[in-house]
Amino acid sequence: MALTMLNGLLVEDLSPPMLLLHQVSETPQLDSLNYQSCFMQGIFANFPEILFIHRTYNPRGKVLYTFLVDGPRVQLQGPLSQAVYFAIPAKENAEGVAQMLQVFKKFNPAWERICTILVDPYFVLLPTLAMEFPIAEVLLSAFHVCKFLQGKFYQLSLEQPVETLLLSSLQSTMCSATAGNLRRLHSLLSSYIPPALLPELHSHWLLNDRIWLAPRSRSQAQSSRYFQSLEVTTRILSQSFGTAPSEKKGIASLFCYMQQNPGDKASSGLALRPPNHHTTSDVSPKVQQLVEASIQHSLNAICTEPAAQLCLAEFAVVQKSVHLIGSGSEKMNIQILEDTHKVQPQPPASCSCYFHQAFHLPCRHILAMLSARHQVLQPDMLQTQWTAGCATGLDSILDSKWDEALDKHLAVTLLTEEVRQLLQHCSEDEFERRFSTLRELADSWIGPYEQVQL
Repeated sequence: MALTMLNGLLVEDLSPPMLLLHQVSETPQLDSLNYQSCFMQGIFANFPEILFIHRTYNPRGKVLYTFLVDGPRVQLQGPLSQAVYFAIPAKENAEGVAQMLQVFKKFNPAWERICTILVDPYFVLLPTLAMEFPIAEVLLSAFHVCKFLQGKFYQLSLEQPVETLLLSSLQSTMCSATAGNLRRLHSLLSSYIPPALLPELHSHWLLNDRIWLAPRSRSQAQSSRYFQSLEVTTRILSQSFGTAPSEKKGIASLFCYMQQNPGDKASSGLALRPPNHHTTSDVSPKVQQLVEASIQHSLNAICTEPAAQLCLAEFAVVQKSVHLIGSGSEKMNIQILEDTHKVQPQPPASCSCYFHQAFHLPCRHILAMLSARHQVLQPDMLQTQWTAGCATGLDSILDSKWDEALDKHLAVTLLTEEVRQLLQHCSEDEFERRFSTLRELADSWIGPYEQVQL
């Protein structure tokens, strides 16, 4: 289920196969993920010498590893344009990270050309990196060192003039990592930070030439653009995966951003596509815009004005969300982010969601189906009371269709289906634990005197 969902969420690629997706767990919790598009694979093959690893934690403690290419040869513009791999290890221990790296190596033969790996100061699994990349030098990244010091300056609650001075010196060092600027910042830390707190800042990193060798080779303008790009990239990762309550939603949010900002990919200017190759991806954005405009026109032409307003609001969700369509012989499963419903495409089209059950109007799932099939709304897909000229106003639609019993029935039905899915896709031990908990809840709610059938 997780594999199917993510295939629908992932960004369209420029060359077949559309994506490389490996070892996605089949549990609803999405325990692990390894993802790389062909475009990302091509970028890494061109710039494998320096690999930058950034980690993003979500509220559940799961971590997203983002691999980015780095170095003076890389001239890619835009946030996430340097990203070449995304992975969520099942566990962030030596075994889990080693397995993640082995998958990366399996599908990226250019890994043997990696000379340097840049990591953050909190990364402790250095022996695992050394084992998997024996000829690569593992260094602290200058970006992560600067972010580390910046965070420490705020944590120490220094006097305002001192904090301002240190932050200003750090900014200068980031943009111009000369030996003089590094020594000056090191001296400032020794002068203004209490000796008992100084070890927390690891000021000796400022005097490690290996860390600052690459930043020192850039001009001030180049360094400013470099750090700004990484700042934006890490902020996007934090705002998408880092704030999401579950891994699924975090990954969905991240890939939504990537779909809505294709310029990050296009701005690279790399001709990575095989010659004389043509795909439907070349014209899909224009085609999609025409399809969406046609659907909007058909809604306005066929539906009454208030019904069209409701349907257009539903369609707006489709346009802003990532949708998945998996077809069967007679039914389609439509999933928009976390909502999954069954659509009956034959006229009059129907859907299991509340909106359609209550109003009998084309919902976001039916409209997603039409959009994916490059079709528009047909009169026979609409019940007669909603065709143009038949209904009165929006208030009358809402009032006439409110049914408290139906509302409760649909809520119970959806909850039952969700519980069924959770029980169906878990191990035997987990099933017994969840079932006994459910049994306990039912008995405590209704009472053991009345046996509740689960």
